[in-house]
Amino acid sequence: MNDFNEFIQLIKKASVEAVKASKPTAVEYGKVTSTSPLKIQVDQKKTLTKAQLILTRNVTDYKVKMTVDHLTENRSGGSGEAAYASHNHGYKGKKEFIVHNALELGEKVILIQVQGGQKYVVVDRVIA
Repeated sequence: MNDFNEFIQLIKKASVEAVKASKPTAVEYGKVTSTSPLKIQVDQKKTLTKAQLILTRNVTDYKVKMTVDHLTENRSGGSGEAAYASHNHGYKGKKEFIVHNALELGEKVILIQVQGGQKYVVVDRVIA
């Protein structure tokens, strides 16, 4: 019976080592040390460059189309002429906006290491 338990433990150990050797995905944290070119430091010895990074929409500038339907605010003109008198007007329809969401220097991020370890997906910012 003791030999059987040792055999099971040996199989478990071999399985764990096989998984580690295949470099499955792993979650890591990093800090943006440069934005142009993009660099993220993971630890003292490892800094990732743009070529190693896969960016999600959560960490990039992107465009979005939105439907709007409102009135502009009243603004008074500075010249006193009737054409520049306080007024407002409708603003409606589908409009395209830019969401400024690119990473900034010093931000902390969460990364997922892609299987094989060569690329990292930058998932989002870490809010501390």
